Amino acid sequence: MKLWKKMIIGIVLGLGAGILLGPSAIYLKPIGTVFLGLLNMLVVLLIFSSMTAGMSSMKDMSKLGRVGLKTIMMYLGTTAIAIIFGLIAAYLINPGAGVGLHHSGAIKLDEPPPLINILLDLVPKNPISSLANGNILQVIVFSIFLGLSINFAGEKGKPLARVFESLADVMYKMAGIVMNLAPYGIFAIMAWVAGEFGWTILLQLLRLVLAHYATCIFHLIVVYGGILVFMAKVRVVPFFKGMSDAMAVAASTTSSSASLPVAMHCVEENLGVSKTISSFILPLGSTINMNGTAIFQAIAAMFISQAYGIDLPWTSLLLIVVTATLSAIGCAGIPGGGLITLSIVLGAVGLPLEGIAIVAAIDRIRDIIGTVVNVLGDAVVAVYVSKTEGELDEKCYNSEVYVSYQESFSKKAES
Repeated sequence: MKLWKKMIIGIVLGLGAGILLGPSAIYLKPIGTVFLGLLNMLVVLLIFSSMTAGMSSMKDMSKLGRVGLKTIMMYLGTTAIAIIFGLIAAYLINPGAGVGLHHSGAIKLDEPPPLINILLDLVPKNPISSLANGNILQVIVFSIFLGLSINFAGEKGKPLARVFESLADVMYKMAGIVMNLAPYGIFAIMAWVAGEFGWTILLQLLRLVLAHYATCIFHLIVVYGGILVFMAKVRVVPFFKGMSDAMAVAASTTSSSASLPVAMHCVEENLGVSKTISSFILPLGSTINMNGTAIFQAIAAMFISQAYGIDLPWTSLLLIVVTATLSAIGCAGIPGGGLITLSIVLGAVGLPLEGIAIVAAIDRIRDIIGTVVNVLGDAVVAVYVSKTEGELDEKCYNSEVYVSYQESFSKKAES
């Protein structure tokens, strides 16, 4: 049975157990606490290894200098905009208002530091200390510089690159082990929540899902449509038609990595993007460009703050934007990857990690449109960059005669 189905069963059984047990369901909470501890255990090494391995894999320095810079700036820009849209939607819809959750301990938010200090603190004075203290923003910055330095070292850097690739693979496996325990952790915490708050939480989660879908659709129309029309100067309709196969695969698998071969086919064969551009931008985007995931992290963080009755100052909201943008870059393409990086965002602003188990109830549902947004975001950037580089076949883009991935695969197999 697939993990998401087990998680849904855990949610349903947890709600049932909570309603039956009432306040006594609190005795199940330690099981959920252990799961959250395991989830938090992964974060530092997972981000450190995956970010370093990803940056060290960029072998073509000329593209990294021109095409790479355009791509990364577009990825960072669209992700930051997605997070801002998510925060605005959560503020307007207010999905967590009235839930009235209580944290196991007293919640005390530290006085937010001045903006200049937040920016200065991005650079680690001692990267080992940053790793030990779990300062994720500093770990990400160090990982970027370390990955690039490994690349610049050439042959001498290859052994270290293989170490980080191996460590990243091991951490992905460990994350898979921990996520296999998710149904039990979610069962325990949902039982505790249902026992204390009843059915109220379900109605609030429905509002959270609606907020996420509305924001994703708005992002698709306004941001992606705006890039295509005003920056790439191409029509919008051929883009969405040409990417239909990739959208279907993304929605059904909820995996950017699994959708990558189909997305590359659609971008090259249907939209006319050169293979040189697509083979660089799309694999990179499937690792670091997660607009749909970023929207969820912003809305979920606001939902949890509202549910616990915590007012976040504007500096904390800015910290959410910065943290969610960088953590979306390090989001692993594995089941539950968004939940793992959500713990980074919550930890950065001092919100209770218990909230992760609550929003995990709708993780599979929100991931359907979230993955579609992720995949289409990579394709939009590929179209824009190829247009600016003079490598977009506009006749192919506007032809609206599309070859499905299955047809293309069959022809290649016959030949």
